[in-house]
Amino acid sequence: MTTHHDSGSKIQVHLRPAELRRLERLRSTLDTSKSGVLRRGLEALERQLLDPARHPALGIIGLVPAGAAIDPGSGPDAARDHDDCMVDAEIASWSAQSADRRPDDPG
Repeated sequence: MTTHHDSGSKIQVHLRPAELRRLERLRSTLDTSKSGVLRRGLEALERQLLDPARHPALGIIGLVPAGAAIDPGSGPDAARDHDDCMVDAEIASWSAQSADRRPDDPG
């Protein structure tokens, strides 16, 4: 039985001398090919950009505090269950607001 492997696509990348030295240093440190370094870099960049804790809109609306670490497996999928997440955040804010009130505050 023959297995077909996708050999990928060849591309040409122009790097400045400092970038080329960095690529070579990473290649040596990671004991992989230059292509392997670039693939790992693309994966790391994608993870960073998709990290909900780094998403600027979530920080603006206050759903994720600045610098908060989020474990993707720790709760609901906000992309899929965004309405539920918004409701939960709103309800949580009510209890936080009531805890901030003094007992003689009519509300």
